[in-house]
Amino acid sequence: MAFWNKKKSDSDSSDAAASMESQGGEKQASAKASGGGLLGKFKSGLAKTSRALNTDIRDLWKSQGELVDEDFLKKLFAILVKSDMGGDMARQIRDRIGVDFRARKVELDEVLEIIAQEIQESLQQGGTAIRLAAAGPTVILVVGVNGSGKTTSIAKLAYRFTKQGKRVLLGAGDTFRAAAVEQLTIWSQRIGCDIVTAKQGTDPASVAFQATKRALDENFDICILDTAGRLQTQSNLMQELEKIRRVIAKHIPEAPHEALLVLDATAGQNAISQARGFSDAAGCTGIVLAKVDG
Repeated sequence: MAFWNKKKSDSDSSDAAASMESQGGEKQASAKASGGGLLGKFKSGLAKTSRALNTDIRDLWKSQGELVDEDFLKKLFAILVKSDMGGDMARQIRDRIGVDFRARKVELDEVLEIIAQEIQESLQQGGTAIRLAAAGPTVILVVGVNGSGKTTSIAKLAYRFTKQGKRVLLGAGDTFRAAAVEQLTIWSQRIGCDIVTAKQGTDPASVAFQATKRALDENFDICILDTAGRLQTQSNLMQELEKIRRVIAKHIPEAPHEALLVLDATAGQNAISQARGFSDAAGCTGIVLAKVDG
């Protein structure tokens, strides 16, 4: 699980967390790992993309080395964009190859090495931490589309906080998906934290209200609120997130202290649309990047 925050992020690499990954069905990379550890995990996770790029880019080579000219760079850029890498990154790679190898012959391995370096450098950032409340419970709202990995990410966050000696309360706000409440309840039992639940079909804002009230009344350190998966284009469901935020603030005016968007790393450029839509509705402060193993 990789967590990017405007200010903060960290991770847990313990055996129990690894077990949670396996049982949750999602293998996620830790964002707190530093240097080669993090880059090694990303390198492994991007293996599928690397193989696809290798195949497409290889078509540019008609001989042992290929001359780097405008035609070559144009074709390379098209292949990179086709791989769903994104225009900015594709241009960055194209421009670097143009500078380093202009009017020279370049080998396939050299191009692939530059691609790997540019991607790795773009993913590096300093270690940060989730913003905690100065006093009272820290409320963390977790949002995202269906199947992005919200439940497992919540379990990992809860596990980490309990290992830090904090009292954690979960709010099972996904009252739409069948068995969602049961799934989060099982995680709470395994982790050893409390949970607020409601029947399927209950207004999720009601769950958020009850959870934040209990967190405040019983002096919990952390309150993590789950929400049902939804598409960023479903305006009525996005408005529901705005309602949840308003309800939370009734008990704790500055809450939620963090609103985390869980993104599936395989979503490609659609992740940008998700980030914009959820940020508008939920005021996202950070991103949890799940399934970075591809």
